[in-house]
Amino acid sequence: MADADASCLVLASASPRRSALLLQIGVRHRVLPAHVDETRLANESIEQCVTRLAQAKARQVSAQLGDPSIPVLGADTAVVVDRLMLGKPRDRADALAMLARLSGTEHEVLSAVALLHAGSMSQRLSRSRVRFRALHTAECEAYWDSGEPADKAGAYAIQGGAAVFVQSLHGSYSGVMGLPLFETATLLAAAAVPMWQA
Repeated sequence: MADADASCLVLASASPRRSALLLQIGVRHRVLPAHVDETRLANESIEQCVTRLAQAKARQVSAQLGDPSIPVLGADTAVVVDRLMLGKPRDRADALAMLARLSGTEHEVLSAVALLHAGSMSQRLSRSRVRFRALHTAECEAYWDSGEPADKAGAYAIQGGAAVFVQSLHGSYSGVMGLPLFETATLLAAAAVPMWQA
């Protein structure tokens, strides 16, 4: 949700889920999506990758604003199975392959959040473990046809229809959604960004 106050927090993401999560904890913000190359670098760990991308998104939007006093929040999320980083699916076949890989197994979701404020960058990393029950091809196809997995890391949204796939979750539900609220709130509090606003 956009806010009339030009000095309020800026969310460097087009994700409606991240915006909704900020509103859930009463953080007024504006949305200004970042556009960065999300390709993983050679010899870069997945943890380093998501952290770097969260920071890069915050830096890019802050530079666009041209006012370092405005706090900018960036975030990035990766689904990891067998040390393979699953991004957003390229197409239907890619999404079905991802869901087949996740079927009946446990995977990790890494969500990095970074706050750039007054020239200082701070960041946190959330780790969660999610186990899927065994999935049937027909339900994966029906899930793809719903349109939901097309722009989701790992081709699923835990807060949506894929909730029926989740056998167990250890970690941060909001982190799996894409913005770990515990870590985010820690960063916002340190920068005196107000929460609990109407």
